Amino acid sequence: MGAAIKQLRTRIKSVNSTLHLTKAMGLVASSKIRKSTLQMMQSRDYMTAFQSAVDLMISDSECKKSPYVRESSGNKICLVVVAGDRGLAGGYNANIFRFLRAYPGADLIAIGKRAWEQYGGEEMCSSEHFTPKQARALAERLCDEFVAGTYDRIGIVWTQFVSIMAQEPTVTWILPLARTSNKPASGILFEPDALSVFHRVIVEYVTGLLIAKVKESFACEVASRRNAMDSAQKNAQEMIDELRLSYNRARQGTITQEITEIVAGSGS
Repeated sequence: MGAAIKQLRTRIKSVNSTLHLTKAMGLVASSKIRKSTLQMMQSRDYMTAFQSAVDLMISDSECKKSPYVRESSGNKICLVVVAGDRGLAGGYNANIFRFLRAYPGADLIAIGKRAWEQYGGEEMCSSEHFTPKQARALAERLCDEFVAGTYDRIGIVWTQFVSIMAQEPTVTWILPLARTSNKPASGILFEPDALSVFHRVIVEYVTGLLIAKVKESFACEVASRRNAMDSAQKNAQEMIDELRLSYNRARQGTITQEITEIVAGSGS
């Protein structure tokens, strides 16, 4: 009986340590949610405005001649994969990796330590600390490779923030740009010409798109981690309650046995 009590005490101590760890990680995730969601909303607003400007330019007859607006006729695909830098975020990373099974022949560029560990790459880019400089360099590379015909389609696989409790992996196709049926805007003058301005804008557009999707994915990672830690805390507390109940029963049994032995001994 004494061995069982000692084992229960050890298990309670172990689960209690896990509970403290999950609480700490949950607090860290909660502290990051406000900042990450604010950055996500700002990136969304920026890209909404930028998308309107790009759609306006695509409606110009000269810009429709750009190689960035060509029809996709091949199957050479490149995907930028955004995953987390750390685990313990529920199904956040696993959902991205599962989603990518739909594109078995695609070349992958990893952003985030977990994606880099899964798929490799020249260098590891942090998803939490993804910088505009890194985004710009990657955007220039993607645009150059697309124009050169290395790839027929280029997209980014990221996680969409639906709500604090729900996040969904998805793909956004970056290039080629979709043609629009909008009528060309009148009264707009491009210098030196529409096509030159369009080509300068595209790199900035792809840069902004990469940053926006990475920011939103990180907000999803933080939310997913907080949800996972909340569930872990609840499960750990339930386990501690059950172990303490078993521990108290074992102690009560030991005390009862000792009293019985004392009474039996005094009677003899």
